Amino acid sequence: MAGAAMPSSTVKANIDSNKSYLFPFILVTSLFFLWGFAYGLLDILNKHFQDVLEVTKRRSTLLQFAYFGAYFLMALPAGFFMNKFGYKKGILLGLVLYAIGAFLFYPAAGALSFNGFLAALFILACGLACLETAANPYVTILGKSETSEFRLNLSQCFNGAGSSLGAYIGGQLFLEDKTGVANAAKDLTIVQTTYIVIGIVVVLIAMFFFRTPLPEIREDKEQGSNAAAKVKPLFSHSHFVWGIITQFFYVAAQVGVAALFINYVTEYWHGTTSKQASSLLAIGLGLFLAGRFVGTAIMRKIKPNKLLMIYAFINILLCMLVIAGQGEISVYGLMAIFFFMSIMFPSIFALGVKDLGVHTKRASSFQIMAIVGGAIVPYVMGTVADLQSTAMAYAIPMICFAVVFYFGGWGYKQR
Repeated sequence: MAGAAMPSSTVKANIDSNKSYLFPFILVTSLFFLWGFAYGLLDILNKHFQDVLEVTKRRSTLLQFAYFGAYFLMALPAGFFMNKFGYKKGILLGLVLYAIGAFLFYPAAGALSFNGFLAALFILACGLACLETAANPYVTILGKSETSEFRLNLSQCFNGAGSSLGAYIGGQLFLEDKTGVANAAKDLTIVQTTYIVIGIVVVLIAMFFFRTPLPEIREDKEQGSNAAAKVKPLFSHSHFVWGIITQFFYVAAQVGVAALFINYVTEYWHGTTSKQASSLLAIGLGLFLAGRFVGTAIMRKIKPNKLLMIYAFINILLCMLVIAGQGEISVYGLMAIFFFMSIMFPSIFALGVKDLGVHTKRASSFQIMAIVGGAIVPYVMGTVADLQSTAMAYAIPMICFAVVFYFGGWGYKQR
C-alpha cells in the first residue's frame, strides 16, 4: 500500500557528493521541453476541432480529459515500474508511448474521427505521464536538498519554452486567419504531418537515451530488523497530502485557463480571429516561460512558499478581471495569469515531496496523478461556457487559485 513503511530502505538517496550530475541534469531537462511542446499544441487542437469537426466547447474539452486522465491512470504504474527498473527505463517507456500516440494521429485524421484523436492523445499522454513521473523527482534528487525547488523551477523553464513554441507553431499551421473554415481534409492533413514529424523526433531522442549511460539514483538499503520503525508512513506527511490536493486544483486552473483562451479572446476582443488569438496564447505561454526565469531568480531572495502565496493572490484578482469581460483589458489580464502561474507546479511539487526519502518515487506518482484535475475541471468550465458565458467559466480557476494560496501559506508545512 502507498502509505506503508518500507523496511528495506533508508530515507536518503544514494548521492555521491563528490560527483557532478550536470550532464544527467541537462539531458533530463531536455524532456521538459518535449512534453511542454505537446501541451502547447493541445489548446490549439481544442479550438481547431471545434471548427473542423464541429464539436461544442464542452465536447472539445474531452481532449483535456483524455490527456490529463492518462496522467491519473498511468502515474502510479509508472512509479511502480521505476521502482523496479529505474529512472532510465521509465524515461524510455515514456518516449516509446509518446511516439506511438503521435503516429496514431495519422489514422485518426484520415478517418476524421474525434474519438480516434482522443485515443491517440490518451496513449501519447500515458508516455508523458511516465516522463514526468521520472523526470520531476530525478531533477530534485540530482543535487542538494535545499536547492531542489530551484533546480526543478530551472528545468521547468524549458517546459515553458516548449509550450510557447508549440502554441505558436500549432496556431500558424492549424488555425485560419479569417472567418470560416478551410477544407477539413486539408486541415487534418497538416495535423497528420505535424504529429508524424513529432513521432520521428521522439524516436530519435529515445535512441539517444538508450545509448547514453545515466546514473541510477536509488535509495540506500537499510540493515537491521528495526528499519521499518524509522520510516514514517507516506500519508502521515501532511505536506504531502496537501501537495496532492493543491496540485489537483492548480493543474485544473492552468489547463482551464488555456483550454478556453482562444474562445475567450475571439468573443471578448471583437474582430480577433482564431489565428490571432493563438498568437496571443503563444505570448501568454511566453510570459509563463519568462515567469519561470523571473520566479527562479526571485526564489534566491524569497522562500518558494511565500512566492507561491503572493502569485496565487494576484491570479485571484486577475480572474476577477477576466470574469468582468471588459474587452482588451480583460484579455491582457487573462494573458498575465500565465506569468503568475509559472512557478506554481514545480513549487507545489517540490514542497509536496520534500524530505520524503524512501517515499519519493511513490510520492511523485501521486503528485502526477493529481494532474487529473486538468481532465475534470476544464469539462466543467466548458459546460459553464456553453450554458452561461466563457467569462463566467473563469470563476472556477479563481477558486482553484484560492487553494494554492492556502498551500503557500499553511499547507506546505511539514508536520
